[in-house]
Amino acid sequence: MTIIGVDTGGTFTDFIFRREDGTWGVYKLLSTPHNPAEAVLEGLNRITGGNPAHVVHGSTVATNAILERKGARTALITNRNFEDLMEIGRQNRHALYDLKYRKRPSLVPGDLRFGISGRVDARGHVLEELNFRELEALADELVRKGVESVAVCLLFSFLYPGHEKSVGRILEKRNIFYSLSSEVLPEFREYERMSTTVINAYVSPKMTRYLQYIKANMPEKSILRIMQSNGGSISAETAMRESVRTILSGPAGGVVGALEIGRLAGFDRLITFDMGGTSTDVALVDGKLPLTVESAIDGFPVKVPMIDIHTVGAGGGSIAYRDSGGALRVGPISAGADPGPICYGKGEEITVTDANLYLGRLVPEFFLGGAMRLHEERLQTYFEKMSRQLGLTPLELAEGILNVANTTMERAIRVISVERGYDPREFTLFSFGGAGGLHAAFLAELLNIPRVLIPKDPGIMSAVGMLLADVVKDYSRTVMIPVSAEMEQVLGTHFSQLLSQAKSDLMQEGFSEDQITMEKYLDMRYVGQSYELIIPWDSGAVAKFHEEHRKTYGYARSEKPVEVVNVRVRAVGSLVKPFPEPDEKPKSELNEKALAGRRKVIFGGKAVTTPVFRRDLLAFGNSIFGPAIIVEYSGTTVVPPGWKLRVDRYRNLVLEREG
Repeated sequence: MTIIGVDTGGTFTDFIFRREDGTWGVYKLLSTPHNPAEAVLEGLNRITGGNPAHVVHGSTVATNAILERKGARTALITNRNFEDLMEIGRQNRHALYDLKYRKRPSLVPGDLRFGISGRVDARGHVLEELNFRELEALADELVRKGVESVAVCLLFSFLYPGHEKSVGRILEKRNIFYSLSSEVLPEFREYERMSTTVINAYVSPKMTRYLQYIKANMPEKSILRIMQSNGGSISAETAMRESVRTILSGPAGGVVGALEIGRLAGFDRLITFDMGGTSTDVALVDGKLPLTVESAIDGFPVKVPMIDIHTVGAGGGSIAYRDSGGALRVGPISAGADPGPICYGKGEEITVTDANLYLGRLVPEFFLGGAMRLHEERLQTYFEKMSRQLGLTPLELAEGILNVANTTMERAIRVISVERGYDPREFTLFSFGGAGGLHAAFLAELLNIPRVLIPKDPGIMSAVGMLLADVVKDYSRTVMIPVSAEMEQVLGTHFSQLLSQAKSDLMQEGFSEDQITMEKYLDMRYVGQSYELIIPWDSGAVAKFHEEHRKTYGYARSEKPVEVVNVRVRAVGSLVKPFPEPDEKPKSELNEKALAGRRKVIFGGKAVTTPVFRRDLLAFGNSIFGPAIIVEYSGTTVVPPGWKLRVDRYRNLVLEREG
């Protein structure tokens, strides 16, 4: 059966596939924002010819539903007098000094937030029972109001979930989709638990329709798995129930792929740089996937485990403009796939892609293997007009656009490295995304990163990562106990229950015991703190906590008491990974056909005659000195003057500064 990874982006939908005979292929289509499934199904049909396939898909459906406010009509059921908790939130706000700041409206309008009787105390004891007559009447009211989905979040349900389950049974009789906070996120902090549950309820019906449509139109006997934000995949059926876990699935696939391919190449300390058409995602990988439970989307907390990815609005489609103060700005608004950049034939505003083409760094005849025409002749008029507004020459404008975009991405990398106690000079910049190779070396120069690694088929790296992702399920429970000699026995009981549940769930997905591995973690903090660090659980966990606290916050207090807030289990169902085979014999001489031509490229305001090489004809052991342009189907790599390139045994491009 053909294995296919599919990543839906804002501009392109990317496919990578491996047929049963071991041959690989890649494919890109313009995304169809009005219905993302159209591009997905068109690509699958072209690749499979109607034959069954095993598909792993990273989708933006859940993310876009929130950002565009196009999710289900959702109601909230909580305890009486707590109906507005979702609206109130925490004291902190996103833009503290913005006098005109306005909080985004809640996903659940005020008339669909309902408080019910029934109460549980902080120890999980029932103080007041549910009123079932009241619940039946409420369920009927939800039907009359056309509610599609309900989030149920009752106080302390992580200690006593019985009341939430009773509410769920009543909603189920009316065929209303519901999400229970005791199942979605059985942890303390009611606002974050409520927010995560509301998001799941808001996006799951739309995700369900989307996945059901894809499954119904895929070839018979095909398998569909969905990428999660935590770096693993889950079955489509699980994703329909727990769609909140898919919010950053596309970017997560790229980080997974970077870690696996970086390890093969001998580099496990990576800064991943994924520059696509709409945005840029960066992450710091220090030998393992960086996980966090402190994420947010559109201002709403999402406490399920996710890969720690920082996103900025700078991509190939980011629009350049003159702000009210007369300064040049780039992004975050993007031209997307439609109308796209000027050079795509329909756009009317200059983008980063247009600037790269204007400077000669994109080679039109090799863009997407020549399958998509770039209208270079459209650029001059627009660049002349905007350059006059800014008092620049058109070439200065084009280089200025790239400099502004690079600075935005540099700041993003500093956020995940320097601001967290990491030195970028100790890492390799792993660059991918359709636009990554055009900017990677310049970005490495700004940050003094010594090395850039660009994998084969960089423009579809997120899809590659999806093929390399195991099935992963996360489980958690609030315990709130002090570190003590008796702690181990108490934790052992909690872990035993979570491990049993995890094992059962993965075996239901078809994994045998020898394919399942379990990872145990603790959320730890000093007594009195309001934030935690996730620490692997073993006999040295407390010492590791002090060490991690020092690295993260600059200090540690080993004399202070420590407490465990949550226990976590990460269950991994291992899959056979279709790794590429390495080349064994290096070749120092270039294939003469690899040189595809020469062209004028602007570097530092000067036109430099630059050779253009076809990446598919470069071999292990080849070296090239900059300036050079490397072209391939899914991306273009710029090797600036003063840089050199070598090809490793996995056909990765490794760029380093000369000298």
